Amino acid sequence: MVARDHSESPSAPVNGDDDGLRRRRAPNEQGPEQPTAAAIVCPILAEARGNGVAERDAAARLAEAVGLAEAIALDVRLQESLVVRRPTPATLLGSGAVERLKQAIAEADVAVAVVDARLTPVQQRNLERAWACKVIDRTGLILEIFGERARTHEGVLQVELAALDYQRSRLVRSWTHLERQRGGFGFLGGPGESQLEIDRRLIGGRILKIKQELGQVRRTRALHRAGRKRGAIPTVAFVGYTNAGKSTLFNRIAGAGVFAENLLFATLDPTMRAVRLPNGQRAILSDTVGFIADLPTTLVAAFRATLEEVREADLIVHVRDVAHPDSEQQKHDVEAVLHQLGLEERMADGDVIEALNKIDLLDTEARRRLEAVAATGAERRRAFAISAVTGEWVDALLTAIGERLSAADHALEVDVPLSDGATIAWLYRHGEVRARRDTDDVAHFTVALDTEAKARLAARLGQGA
Repeated sequence: MVARDHSESPSAPVNGDDDGLRRRRAPNEQGPEQPTAAAIVCPILAEARGNGVAERDAAARLAEAVGLAEAIALDVRLQESLVVRRPTPATLLGSGAVERLKQAIAEADVAVAVVDARLTPVQQRNLERAWACKVIDRTGLILEIFGERARTHEGVLQVELAALDYQRSRLVRSWTHLERQRGGFGFLGGPGESQLEIDRRLIGGRILKIKQELGQVRRTRALHRAGRKRGAIPTVAFVGYTNAGKSTLFNRIAGAGVFAENLLFATLDPTMRAVRLPNGQRAILSDTVGFIADLPTTLVAAFRATLEEVREADLIVHVRDVAHPDSEQQKHDVEAVLHQLGLEERMADGDVIEALNKIDLLDTEARRRLEAVAATGAERRRAFAISAVTGEWVDALLTAIGERLSAADHALEVDVPLSDGATIAWLYRHGEVRARRDTDDVAHFTVALDTEAKARLAARLGQGA
């Protein structure tokens, strides 16, 4: 058995009880399931001030951690942020804070404590012993949410890969059963393979198998992208902090019916839809998973197949929640992930448009200032104040997207004799026909073709390159 059977399900808990974070009704109990009572502890590391995380508003950080817990229906009974001036290797928190929280956790009858930081396996184990409840860190909580949200086969694989990577790092005396050893073969086999080694080997084998399956997913996505490029259909990727309103904006533009709710990580699996922009151009919109502060590197690596859609997009729309008190810091968090994807040059070249969303939640003065900034100076045509809920200024955003894509367009005018049915069929098959007008003997096309298709068409028509 792999450690506590965690590897058998991507939504299984990464630490502690096999029943997960949410309490389930026992067979002899009546009534609905009761949510697990939870405590949220948000340590603010004094020594980390200035590194980007500590600059975030403490109240906003705590509210985000509570929102993450509520995203999987935990019953938050206790929440507290505290400054940690000198991290303790054994528990991260100071002994006084650990003892004080122990009493508060017991009084609130808490079953799981969420520490909004990265805990080492030793710290996690020691806090569980001190508080007599299950303890998970920020990474473990995000993995729980992702495990519940994943719906497609690809999403399930990516979450399981991230969970196993995280779990493998926890196999360091985290459970006492790992100290057992099994005898080897024969009379002189020695002490044999320890349970720790067995678990690590089984997890490693499963990780290898998932990576092979995701490799096939990556190849399939590459084929789809190649098909879109042959058809000269550009792709626009929506990125942004979780709960910034990406899916709401996506639904308004594409009418896709993607699940959108005021909930962190409401959607996980990417969605793509073809739309017609105001200038008549077709484009593929891609709604991706939301980003978050201190996103675990294992998740970024696991979701690389999905995030390749962002890297290969012709244009990126960064959807921001400008009504959030930490909007600027959230912007930096998203840009940090984009940097991890190798998009620094494209960001510098202006291949990113900002959609300053949720202006309907601003007061009149704040909204006026934001709209003035978006309409002037360096931000002009690169930032648009919008409301995905009310639809205000969304048309202006779409017009700008169309103009950006048209600037790099490969559309051209082509005249083909009506008698040349093979070439006409070829144009529809290999390009995007924007317009067609037939006269007596000739069909006049406006068609978008990629560079390779343009050369083939020139040869087909007997023209020079």
